[in-house]
Amino acid sequence: MRHRAIALLSSVLLTFSGFSAFSQTDDSTADIPAPTEDSDDSADIRTQTDIVDSILLELNGATSTEAGGCQLTVVTTNRLDQDLDRAAWQVAIFDAAGVVQSLPILDFGAMVSGKTKVAMFELPDRGCTDIGQIIVNDVAACTTGDGKDLRNACLTGLATQSRTDIDFGL
Repeated sequence: MRHRAIALLSSVLLTFSGFSAFSQTDDSTADIPAPTEDSDDSADIRTQTDIVDSILLELNGATSTEAGGCQLTVVTTNRLDQDLDRAAWQVAIFDAAGVVQSLPILDFGAMVSGKTKVAMFELPDRGCTDIGQIIVNDVAACTTGDGKDLRNACLTGLATQSRTDIDFGL
């Protein structure tokens, strides 16, 4: 019994390291197929490939200010294959009832390709607890140093996430 358990464990370990193992004892230690292109490993590779040519906006924090406003901390990563001279998005701020309260522009300025940038934006006269949702409404600017307009890439390739209680999305 102990010998079959060791044989099965060896078979599993060899399979995970990319080798196929065959048992010579009985059917209880049958061959376990090696990972295929449809396995979870290739799914991870596809996911990592899909993030290329995109921009990530993350609502990283929302802190109430002494003046009664809300300071948003937004982390962005330029995964496009080129630097941006200016990147700015118009967002819609909704209250808890779902009513649009404002349409501010989050302007990140220049963004280097492959670089993560952190920016803080203050929403005066709007407490963080009064915000129910923030959505990216439109691209205000997305240009390269030579003036090329990349607004389409900056919207269709945009991914969002939130580390706060405020919903943040497209």
